Amino acid sequence: MTIAPVNPFIRTTANETEARGFALYVGIDEQTAKAAGTSLGSIVAALRNILDQVAPGLAAESFAAVALAHKGTGGRNVDVVRTALADPRALSRLIEKNDEDAAKGVVIDVRRQKIFLDGINAELTYKEFEILKVLVENEGLTISRDELISKLWGEVDDSSVFGRTIDVHIRRLRAKIAGYEDIVRTVRGSGYRFDAHPDVLIEGI
Repeated sequence: MTIAPVNPFIRTTANETEARGFALYVGIDEQTAKAAGTSLGSIVAALRNILDQVAPGLAAESFAAVALAHKGTGGRNVDVVRTALADPRALSRLIEKNDEDAAKGVVIDVRRQKIFLDGINAELTYKEFEILKVLVENEGLTISRDELISKLWGEVDDSSVFGRTIDVHIRRLRAKIAGYEDIVRTVRGSGYRFDAHPDVLIEGI
């Protein structure tokens, strides 16, 4: 059967279920309680007294758990409490947030020859990605234009022409990864270098 809500703040439950109680999450830390002249234990005792007044004899059917969190944990107290006590909806939101955070930043997938910015394919050309790949494989090292030309085009008659081509590819590459373009640095007079970045994940290498 369907349980009718007893007040506007209680949702109608699904068929074939029954309400067996409720959870009240209270977001208050020990210091705040102490500053108010009370304690977490005193607040729990007071709430149980209220429960006993509203529904005499039922206080014994209650259970109180203190939510512990690492010092310095950010966010609202009540949200920390709900997560610590494994509230399903709070955990669901936490998982969604973690998924969103995981999609942020840069993912360089060497095997698939793709680079993703905040989960979106940057659509590099073959040569743009090959240049980036060479730099990534030599992280922290400066790779000269001549070396890039040799790796990507082999021996050429006029390296100066290809050198300018490298510059064009690098410029287009940086434009496509706007916001993270500093991972490809120009070393004046020497070439280019890929620097590690906390928001950059490299896969398949």
